Amino acid sequence: MTTIEKSVDVAAPVRTAYNQWTQFESFPAFMDGVERITQETPTRTHWRTVIGGVIREFDAEITEQHPDERIAWHSVDGPAHAGVVTFHRLDDSTTRVHLQMEYAPETLTEKAGAALGMVGHRIQGDLDRFKEFIEAHGTETGAWRGDVDRPAQDGEHSPAARGGTSGRSIPPVDADPDFAAEHARPTYADEPSTEGPDESVPRDRGGAGGMDAP
Repeated sequence: MTTIEKSVDVAAPVRTAYNQWTQFESFPAFMDGVERITQETPTRTHWRTVIGGVIREFDAEITEQHPDERIAWHSVDGPAHAGVVTFHRLDDSTTRVHLQMEYAPETLTEKAGAALGMVGHRIQGDLDRFKEFIEAHGTETGAWRGDVDRPAQDGEHSPAARGGTSGRSIPPVDADPDFAAEHARPTYADEPSTEGPDESVPRDRGGAGGMDAP
């Protein structure tokens, strides 16, 4: 498995950056090679990608999601990959979006691309275009504020019973921590929002209709 870790600082409040990331059907506007995403259920999306002339379709399932904090996912079929994106408040109007992804290159071309850092370069480009997208719009295009607890691992209590304090660290842009440890550890925004009631469920999360895979 190959691990990639990238970050971008966005000129938007953490709530706005998080809300926009929940709008998976908007991803083709800034993700290279993503042709279409369909929201099948609140936690499952169907992807169609065209990368290097190779067309792939697969489903991805959200395994953990906490508003203004993190979204984790893994593929259900197709190319094996998993990841987590976390949102870190730098100040009232700036958010660090930090993405970690682990995937298994399948073809010789993909393995060569991974070795040369081409996939990491493409993912950084996706994050940079996300920054441009949300800063150009000035606000989110929609929001889904649902909460999804990570399934308990063997020998572990349910998330509600774990207790303890939430992680509050802000990863540096070029950080390179162990992926599995980071994925298992809760990481939360420095100051969870105290704004009013949650937004209404948007069209693409209201019924039948994340993350860039190589």
